[in-house]
Amino acid sequence: MTHKKMLSLWGLKWNPFSPGLPVDGLLATGKIDAFAWRVEQLVQEGGFAMITGEPGTGKSVALRIVAQRLSTLRDVMVGVLERPQSKTADFYRELGDIFSVKLSPSNRWGGFRALRERWKSHVATSRIKPVLLVDEAQEMKPDVLSELRILSSAEFDATSLLTVVLAGDGRLPDLLRQEELVPLGTRIRTRLVMEPATRDELRELLTHALAKAGGPSLMTAELIDTLVEHSAGNYRLLMTMSGELLAQGMNREARQLDEKLYLELYHPTRPQSAARRKARV
Repeated sequence: MTHKKMLSLWGLKWNPFSPGLPVDGLLATGKIDAFAWRVEQLVQEGGFAMITGEPGTGKSVALRIVAQRLSTLRDVMVGVLERPQSKTADFYRELGDIFSVKLSPSNRWGGFRALRERWKSHVATSRIKPVLLVDEAQEMKPDVLSELRILSSAEFDATSLLTVVLAGDGRLPDLLRQEELVPLGTRIRTRLVMEPATRDELRELLTHALAKAGGPSLMTAELIDTLVEHSAGNYRLLMTMSGELLAQGMNREARQLDEKLYLELYHPTRPQSAARRKARV
């Protein structure tokens, strides 16, 4: 849907239900705010933090909010691991690219030393630990996670050279329970567990999204209640259904989205077959 049409119909600054919402449009709940604050403190010490939850509960949103908060801090170097499923060699290549270190794939020890020297140099000048953010961390291979733990620790594990935030679904805690990853699991300094949303939390997200986009009255109160009722505690499902309604509303040039539109889209009346109509005569 075009921004121009959304603006002319409803005065919206952006699509309030898009997965690519601007950070200003995201809702930082109390739990996310507290976790982000803790990670802000963690950059002075280094170490691991973790966000977990089932699909659609807001993990990636929490990670985006954390990234935005960190970007406002002075001297914080933030990198994002884009390919968590990589094997060790590609993992080192990506780290080298993230932290601007030239690495030789054939010299693992040289890469190990070069990355640590880069981080130590940054800490020496800023007293702030670089940050690595990893979404879909449940896809990481155990040997890569072990490598990351060893790579980021120094002085017999008394010092952390890096702050790492891992985000993943329910498989991530299970992964860290594997015998070879128990040393990493015990080093998680702070955790955020995203759970299915309550009705009040779903309603808060929807009203927040509409208000931030500039259309607080775009949906009727009855429609908001209906969407909340049928979202099964899942933020993603709520936003997906709302996005479909927005598209249908724009197609019909509706001035407001209401429950009638919802029923037409998600519960259309099924036409009776000719045989059933005849049987009733």
